[in-house]
Amino acid sequence: MAPVKKTITRDDSGKLKIGNNWNAITIIALSQNNPLKAIAEFVENSIDAQAKNITILRGKQKSQSYIKVMDDGEGIDDFKYVATHIGDSIKRKLKKSGVTGIQGEFGIGLLSFWTVGEELTITSTGKSGQTRRMKLMKGNPGYHISGVRTLLDRVGTDLTIQPILPGVRQLSGEKIQNYLASELRDRISKTGVTIRIIDRTSRKELLVEPRKFKGRLLHLLPEVKSPLGEIYCELYLNEPSQESEIGLYKLGTRVLSAITRMDHFNEFPWNSPYLEGLIDVSFLQLTPGTRDGVIYDDAFESFAYAMVPMTKALTDIIEEQKKAEEEKASKNILHKISKAIREALHHLPQEEYSWLSVSQTKKIDVVKKEAQLAGGENSSGAEQIEPIYIASQGGEKGVGGQREFFEIPGALYSAIISPSSAIIGVGKTKRLKVVARDKSKRQLDSGYSVIWYIQEGAGVIDDPEKEFIEFTAPEDPGIIILKAIVAQDELECEAECIITVTEELVKKEHAMSGTGEGKRKGLPGYTYQKSPGELWRSRYDAEKYLIIVNNGHADFIYASKSRMRKLRYITKLFTKELVLANFPEASREQILERMIELQMYAEENLKGS
Repeated sequence: MAPVKKTITRDDSGKLKIGNNWNAITIIALSQNNPLKAIAEFVENSIDAQAKNITILRGKQKSQSYIKVMDDGEGIDDFKYVATHIGDSIKRKLKKSGVTGIQGEFGIGLLSFWTVGEELTITSTGKSGQTRRMKLMKGNPGYHISGVRTLLDRVGTDLTIQPILPGVRQLSGEKIQNYLASELRDRISKTGVTIRIIDRTSRKELLVEPRKFKGRLLHLLPEVKSPLGEIYCELYLNEPSQESEIGLYKLGTRVLSAITRMDHFNEFPWNSPYLEGLIDVSFLQLTPGTRDGVIYDDAFESFAYAMVPMTKALTDIIEEQKKAEEEKASKNILHKISKAIREALHHLPQEEYSWLSVSQTKKIDVVKKEAQLAGGENSSGAEQIEPIYIASQGGEKGVGGQREFFEIPGALYSAIISPSSAIIGVGKTKRLKVVARDKSKRQLDSGYSVIWYIQEGAGVIDDPEKEFIEFTAPEDPGIIILKAIVAQDELECEAECIITVTEELVKKEHAMSGTGEGKRKGLPGYTYQKSPGELWRSRYDAEKYLIIVNNGHADFIYASKSRMRKLRYITKLFTKELVLANFPEASREQILERMIELQMYAEENLKGS
């Protein structure tokens, strides 16, 4: 058997080169997948050419849709260089020579017309004063340059794409306007260029103005520095919105609509709905074909490192904003719940809830407590108590104790009997009053008459024409329906009261009233204590006269996803604690009955909140 010869291969080296130039050009031309981005590229070329006025035309000619970009810039002198130096833009040479304020350096921007239409025609008058025209066809490697005779001298460049691709025809003038307002925001501001869009299809003329951010501009942010170049941050604190985004820009041109598209910044606080604005990084390397991506090289690492102090500062700002919103929301919730319960108590037996002096509660005072419930510092790491809101008593009038104009009641609109529901023993008496109101529920002081009568059942009314009456129940249990007719001139309203006459009343102690009637209080305040994993939803602190809500409970977290659901949830906790504290000796059935009673009337009055 003959021995097998081994083939010895030599090491080889060399330089990469393109095997098929046209295939490479095709790949580059099709790498841009956004027609709006392509139009922005054409506009940027005009800005780089020092144009002061740019007009974008959208219309039809000979049944074919077209888009035209016209400017008054410096124009193009060497079309042949543009056509034969793809990947080697003259802008690269200008940048190396010290020219600033221009975008692009790869010479591939014009090829993005493939994503817009079939044919590109550029007519331009350069510094030489000669007007030339170049035509390029999609999918065709050839180009054609010719001279153009003009009757009038004109500077600048006209770029026309026709016909427009079928899928691009829906690009309205408004869509182009909105895109350019964000994409070229800083370039428009810094250069002062005027960009107009004439949409002949929809017969509209639009002006592209730099996008304005909402919210409060954040000052005193930490300075962001990198040895590679400038990083400019313009950030705004806004109301929470899913539309809030921070754009990434390079030299005034938007690269990414949201910085969170990069994994490194897809975290708090950058993905917070509170922030919007822009970050302009002058030294980032962009993906050449689309220019809507970033190369994750050393330049990106330098940028990410430089943003660390800014990340911490924004985190602190947002946390403070959230805390302020929670305080405001808690104040509003307590105000609405207090109002609803006060209204509910007009319909409920006063003798059962006499420990509440709620009719005098007019204003909500915010009392911030820095101590925890146990008092003082707690070294055990217990949860910090949120700001506490307490309902205070005593209404306030205008200057000198006089009513302000808006406090003066209007015409009669409605009436209620207070209480509108009562439980009394057989043969016992009950004092009732009628409350006349205007359309804004302000109580009328005078100018109306009242007539009381018993619609159903028995009993005695001491004086049926008084605002206040004393009703004496019959000796037999039953349901009594009292009515009162309130009249003012030609206006008339009717109010109703349902009295339950029984032989046995629920025994109770005024648990929340201190030592008796003389120390009746308004509605208690409430506060949060975060205790995740614990089953209790709320507790009543008699000493501090507070209802403590567990905002770490799963039910609270679920309820907080909806403003109205959260309001109803806390109302339920209020009614639970009020009933438990007011009826300490009642049976389970009686407590549940009271809870349903108070909760029903309270929630009914939440509807208008």
